[in-house]
Amino acid sequence: MPQREFASLADLGASVGQELTSDWLAITQERVDRFAEATEDRQWIHVDPQRAERESPYGTTIAHGFLTLALLSHLMAQSIRIKSGVRLAINYGLNRVRFPAPVLVGSQVRARFTLRSFRETSGAFEAEWSAAVERQGSDKPCCVAEWLVRYYT
Repeated sequence: MPQREFASLADLGASVGQELTSDWLAITQERVDRFAEATEDRQWIHVDPQRAERESPYGTTIAHGFLTLALLSHLMAQSIRIKSGVRLAINYGLNRVRFPAPVLVGSQVRARFTLRSFRETSGAFEAEWSAAVERQGSDKPCCVAEWLVRYYT
């Protein structure tokens, strides 16, 4: 169930500056392996636990940065629900993305979202979200992004 429900897009727009937080999500080796297969990115630091234990500075495999980024949609769905007036929401783009810290396999991540701006555009409403994915037990975020989402009524 989402952490926060909004009755409408107008209510969402009124929440500029407020932070929303998702639930924790486990990052398993199986999830990382499935992402590696889907993207053809099978670098050993992601898919070879024995080699990663021996040679990686992290002592274990890590999630792909793009996997962490791709989880934003799921983590957002855990964070908010707009009850009415939205026919479709699409990822419109990203203005800035950084991966300051790794996501270790076996760890838990969650996202913090802050609505930075909300405006009407041609045929849609555009939200700019500040997103930060954090790993449980780490002081440094794993992914920070400026994310644009368009909501169509």
